[in-house]
Parts: sequence; structure tokens; C-alpha cells
Amino acid sequence: MRLLSYSVAGVASFGVLNSDGSGVVDLATRLEGVADLSDLLAQGRLDEARHAARNADRADHALKAITFERLLPRPPKIFCIGVNYGGRAGEYAESPADAYPSVFVRFSETLVGHEQALLRPGESEQLDYEGEIVVVIGAGGRRIPLEDARSHIAGLSLGNEGTVRDWVRHGRFNVTQGKNWHHSGSIGPWLVTLDEISETDGKHEMGGKNAIDKNSGFGGLHLTTRVNGELRQDDRVANMAFSIEYQVHYLSTFIGLQAGDVIFTGTPTGAGARFDPPIWLKPGDVVEVTVPEIGTLRNPIQDEQNP
Repeated sequence: MRLLSYSVAGVASFGVLNSDGSGVVDLATRLEGVADLSDLLAQGRLDEARHAARNADRADHALKAITFERLLPRPPKIFCIGVNYGGRAGEYAESPADAYPSVFVRFSETLVGHEQALLRPGESEQLDYEGEIVVVIGAGGRRIPLEDARSHIAGLSLGNEGTVRDWVRHGRFNVTQGKNWHHSGSIGPWLVTLDEISETDGKHEMGGKNAIDKNSGFGGLHLTTRVNGELRQDDRVANMAFSIEYQVHYLSTFIGLQAGDVIFTGTPTGAGARFDPPIWLKPGDVVEVTVPEIGTLRNPIQDEQNP
């Protein structure tokens, strides 16, 4: 099942992509008492959504007739995992500790949906891309055992964890400013539930404490990021230092996870900052983040119009 948030003629709704991918079955008119996709997850009604979609005679809207909106209108928390693919530690002057993930947070208003523009602010030309796989929590919990982590995931989506690089460096141990510019990142196009993502045999290759999860069920997922059609990032989940399951386990240790929480799971090497000279995003550029099992998240770049 592929769940999405969208609008038609300015009216917001949410629904399910139909079987051939050409249209959307509206859920707002079929599920009483559910306000939006965030509310659907909070109420734990994914099975009802699946049943409603299967019983629909036809799609309510053609896919080409909708406007994609931010996937989750109101995620309770948005976590981001830094420096998590093989080779990324070498991109930094200071190597991160190997024992635990690097974690920071974003706010929902920094994110837009599929096909919506990412905005380069007037204060900086250093807008950069970071293609990522995104986890959406379906069942909350605290101190979730590693072996149970997958059962707490509603599904996967894609993200562009857009970053304003010079503002990341304003504080010595702080990336918050550079990671939270208005409409600088994206999430979408849809949430793919785990019944559509089979476990793979990709091996978790990194060692250390997190080698506890060498046979990550998501290891074979292949992530690429392209800018104007040029391949910039290319890696597999098996090369994560901290697997998706471990991230759920680790985060839930210090704070309870809730249905609808989001985890940006890390980006591979190849961001624009790492070229010599750096290649920053500019108006007219188009960034595409792809995982075949999930789809493609596409965003053009525009300059922000300051009020």
C-alpha cells in the first residue's frame, strides 16, 4: 500500500495509490473520524485504509490531477541520523565516535512534498542536497528491542535532507541552524508499507557495536541521488554504519517513539559540499532521490522570495 497526502483545487486530503499507479483512492471520504495521514497513523488504522482501498471501484483522482503535499502533515518528531554510510566519516575533519549514531532533529515546516520547490534562502548560496531513506513509525514504544524494531515501522519513504552548509558551521557542536531553513528539504512521494518491501539479503558490512544486526532486513535497498540527471550519490543500506532497525532501537531508548514519528536514516557520500570546488544547488536545478522499491522523490530548486 502506498499512502500519500495531496490536494485537489486547494482542498487537502489523503489517500492510497491505486494498483496501476495512475490514480488515487481518497481515504478522507471513506474513513470516518480521520483528519489526515498523520491522524491515520496515530489512530492505528492502516488495516482499515487497506481494506477501503481494496474495495474501491475506481480511483477518485488521476495522479496527474493532484498536487503532492508534505507526506505527513504533523509528524510528532523528526529525527535525522548523520554520517551513517561507509566513507562519510572521511568527509569530515573530525572523525565521529564509532559507538553510537549522530542524531539531530528537524521541524516539519522545513519540509515540502514531491514536486514542490526547495527554496534557496537569500542569506546563503550554499544549499545542498542529501538523499535519504525515511522511516515512518507505525507503532510507538520505549526501549524497543532490536529484534522487534521492524514491527514498529509503518513503512518507508524518501527524503532530501536539504542543508544550508555555511549555517551548519555557525555553532561548534550544533547543526540545527543549517538543517532547518524554511522549505529546504522534502519527504515523499508516498509512504510504502512494509508488505510491499520484502526483506533482502543485503549484508550489514560495518563492524563495531552495531554489528549486532548484520542481516538487516533492508540491507539490499539501493539509494541514488541525481541532480539534473547526473548521478551524485549511490549506495546500499547494507553499508550503513547503523542499520535502520538499530536506529529505531537506539532512539527509543532515550525517548518514546510515537506513531507518525519520522527518521531520516542518513545520506551516502557525494553531497555537493564534497566536490572541489563545491557544487551548490541553484534555481532551475532538479534533485531526484530514488529507491526502486519506493519510487522517486523529485524537487526543483527556486530562490526564496523574502517577505
